[in-house]
Amino acid sequence: MSGIAVSNGGQAPSPVRTGDAPVVHWTRDYLELSKSRIVLMVLLTTAAGYLIAAPRIDSLVLLHVLIGTALVAAGTNALNQYVEREHDAKMRRTHNRPLPAGRITPRAALTFSAAVAIIGTLYLGFAVNWLTAALGAFTLTSYIFVYTPLKRVSSICTIIGAIPGAIPPLMGWTAATNHLAIGGWVAFAILFFWQLPHFMALSWIYRDDYVDAGFRMSSATAARQAVFFSLALLAVSVLPSFIGIAGVGYAIGATICGVALLAMSIRFFFERTNRTAMRLFMTSNLYLIVVMTLLVVSARA
Repeated sequence: MSGIAVSNGGQAPSPVRTGDAPVVHWTRDYLELSKSRIVLMVLLTTAAGYLIAAPRIDSLVLLHVLIGTALVAAGTNALNQYVEREHDAKMRRTHNRPLPAGRITPRAALTFSAAVAIIGTLYLGFAVNWLTAALGAFTLTSYIFVYTPLKRVSSICTIIGAIPGAIPPLMGWTAATNHLAIGGWVAFAILFFWQLPHFMALSWIYRDDYVDAGFRMSSATAARQAVFFSLALLAVSVLPSFIGIAGVGYAIGATICGVALLAMSIRFFFERTNRTAMRLFMTSNLYLIVVMTLLVVSARA
């Protein structure tokens, strides 16, 4: 997954902070290393998966799965930045991240990311169940060892990367049930197809940066793929109503949201500008929040 970093306007990288640096600076750098905003979105979909599946809400189990998932997600994001630190240094939007800017050393980042990811996986295993922990471990390993190196080889990386990105709602489902079922896979499919127009918008906006860093993203065909995957998402998003985990009201709401996202994708297709791409990106963020909320409300009704 990608986050939007704020450039420092071409200024020289900040020096490595010493132990005398304010705690707030240290905390901010490690939150940035962990991509905390992305972690929050991961937790939203994890909670949705749990709330959809749980026959009875156990607040303690929900808390445990959110804590464990947050740790695994943070560790995965931090490890991704460790692996890509040299490439991040070449991109305008990422060159001021803690590692390329020198505010965190590679050794410290590796130690932090590995420790957080391992602790998170074990936490899920002991506090929730080992199936959920295994899904978390799969997310980390497939993201770091398959998706990340593939970004420099083939543009198919975006589709491959959407697989680990769609696991969180499935983790929420297994936390509630301790088994895989069709409802969990449908939630997985919704998130899988949602990510693709979301990422296509980003690949267009940052196409020059990706070229500079040597990443082979789908920028040239981003608009066409955004339309295709928005259509696929529209079809998949109504499945919860057909398999009995949501009602007609959800199907209507999901269809309206899907049509809105598709409209933005079509506009991006006919007017390929950073402005239309950003509107698609922002619409996709809103789509995820609204559809996950509708799905939870309908499933619990």
